[in-house]
Formats: sequence, C-alpha cells, structure tokens
Amino acid sequence: MPKPSRNLGWERAATSRRQQLRSARFGQEVAVLFLNLLSYSMNILYGVPGEGLGHATRSKVVIGHLLSQGHDVRVVSSSRAFQVLAANFPGRVYEIRGFHLAYKNLTVSKSRTAAMTLRTAPENLLANFTRYRELLRNFAPDIVISDFESFSYFFAKAHKLPVISIDNMQIISRAELNIAVPTAERGNLGLARRIVRAKLPGSQHYFISTFFPLPVTKEKTTLVPPIIRPEILAARATTGAHVLVYQSATTQKDLVPLLQSLPRQEFRVYGFNKEENHGNVQLRAFSEQGFIEDLASASAVITNGGFSLISEAVYLRKPICAIPIPAQFEQFLNAAEVEKLGYGRHFTALTADSVKAFLYDLGSFGQALAGYEQAGNTTLFTQVDEVLRAAEAGLLPVRR
Repeated sequence: MPKPSRNLGWERAATSRRQQLRSARFGQEVAVLFLNLLSYSMNILYGVPGEGLGHATRSKVVIGHLLSQGHDVRVVSSSRAFQVLAANFPGRVYEIRGFHLAYKNLTVSKSRTAAMTLRTAPENLLANFTRYRELLRNFAPDIVISDFESFSYFFAKAHKLPVISIDNMQIISRAELNIAVPTAERGNLGLARRIVRAKLPGSQHYFISTFFPLPVTKEKTTLVPPIIRPEILAARATTGAHVLVYQSATTQKDLVPLLQSLPRQEFRVYGFNKEENHGNVQLRAFSEQGFIEDLASASAVITNGGFSLISEAVYLRKPICAIPIPAQFEQFLNAAEVEKLGYGRHFTALTADSVKAFLYDLGSFGQALAGYEQAGNTTLFTQVDEVLRAAEAGLLPVRR
C-alpha cells in the first residue's frame, strides 16, 4: 500500500507565495509594508456556479471569512447554489443564469450539454448583463473572486478588475498529474484541460484546494487544503456500524437490491430524498444535520468522484469507495488519487463484488488516512488575506 504523506506541502506553498510577494518585482520594502497592514476593507464580487452544491458549500465558508474581516461582499450565482447562498447571506446574493450539465444514462452527455448551452446562451447573456447593471447601481467592486464561475470573470475583465480564482478544478491544467491515465480517459482529460484553461485565464492568482499535493507547473498558483465547512470541522468522528452511501446526478435504479445482497452490512443512503427502510438499507431524506451525523459516525463512505464529499471524508478519516460519473475527468482524478494514497478504492462501476472488496480492506485504508493532516481552513484564509492586501496596495497588476 502507498505510504501516506504526512506533510502535504501547505507550509512550502505558503513560503513560496511570500517569497513571490517579496520579489524584486514589487520591492522588498513595499511587500513588507503591505504584509503588515492590519486594517483594510474591499468591495468584493464573488461568483459561484449553480451546477451542484459543492461550489456553494465551499464558497459559503470563504464568503463568511471575508465578511468577518470587514469586506463588503456581493455574490452572483444560479440555481440551487443561489438558493443556498441567498438563505445564508440575505441581501448580498444576486441570481444570474448559469451553465448546466446534461446527463444520459448516468453519464455526462457532451452533445446534450453543448446543445443546451447554445440554445440558452443569448437569453442568459442578456439576463446576466441586466443583473450586473442592477448590481452596479450601489456597489463598485474592487476585485472579483470566482469559484470557476464565468460571468463574474467577464465582468472583471470588462471593468479592468483583478481576479482571484478559488476552486479545485484548476489542478487539471496547473499541476503535473501523478497518475496513469488510461486510454479511455485521455479524451476526457483533453476536453477537461481545454475547458479549465478557458475558464478564468489570466487571473491574478489561483488558489487550488486539494487533498492530494502535486507539483505546480504554472506561476501565480498556490495549492491549499480542501475547504471544510464549520459543521464538519466541529463534528466528532466515530466509527459506527453503517456505511454512508451518496448518489447524485441520476438514480442508479438497482442500488437498493445491490446493497441488500450484503445483508450483514448496514447502509444509509442519501440522494433519493426519501425515507424508506429496506432491511439493511435505509434511504434517508435530505437533512444537512442528519447527513453530517451519519458521515461523522460512518465506518466508510461510498460515493461518486465528487470533490466535496471525498474531501470531507478524508478530513474525518473515513475510507472511501469512489465510483466516478463517466466522462467527468475531474471525478476520475479524485477517485484515482483516493486509491493511490491508500485512502480507499476506485471502481468504474458499483457491484456487490466491488463493495465486498472495499469493505475487506477498511483497516488498511484507516491506517493510511491516519497520516492525513489539515489545520482546518487556516492555510487558505491566511493566503487569501495576503493576496487581498496585495490587491489593495495595487500590487496585482491588471492587463489593460
């Protein structure tokens, strides 16, 4: 089994970032001056995509920190993410129209997604520019932060504002991958890289949240630990008898009978959003508190390759069985890294045999996870605050 990495390199990344800020480009005296500023406030426009809730969950953490530091933050988002953020930050969140993925038979459909995007683009652009005009009536942003959201980025470029990227996707194009990419995934990798490179190009800095450190290949890039919501930070991890199962995007119709074929193991399943008892398989309706309690007390987690839940499971030291949604390379990468680090297993399909194989090795996965270290969100907050101070001091030049 691979030896777990105890030092994830966050300290080295922080040191490297400070060295950049103290480089000859800015002058050491100026850098020291702004790094020691104790009081500053900025108007920040924060863009959050509506596809999935992972973006909203982690952005909520960062936005809360920015507000606690005295910044005035306004948020643009769409769909379910808008609803979540609007409920948490009343009066600060503006609804726009976003990009969505189309699925067919449990797989992301590239053709359907492209057709839907082209069909809705003109109307969405008009609606979003109207929304931004409303926003500007009483708010003048100093800087834009985007979690892989395009319209806030275009706004920044149109108004010559600096952009900070905070997401996990940029690792695909700004770091050297350390996994073998099978032939079947190479096309998905190429497509993912083209999409990621087209998102937020020329930003003033890129923060990439990740549970697997990789060598950075591009400047203005800092790897930070995953963004963990306060409820998970506060959760007390125990090892219960149940396995938490999470399904998203579409319904795997044979999931319940598949899990029932393992009658000695209890499974608590989220994603169907209903309460039903099927012997050893319990379907759970959506409840954030209930989900957190079941996650914190689970013996293991079965999920797709989504970054947010995998990151929370890693933080709580829960073994992971990852079955990524086909044609999403980012999910493939997360699942492959889970197996490479010895944190669990990566399968292309969920079967009774794959679940048995995963459960058989829970002990070894737990040993690997015991070596994972993360001090909450401290590293990210410190780094973001530092870059914002640089921006306020005029040390993040924007190309005219």
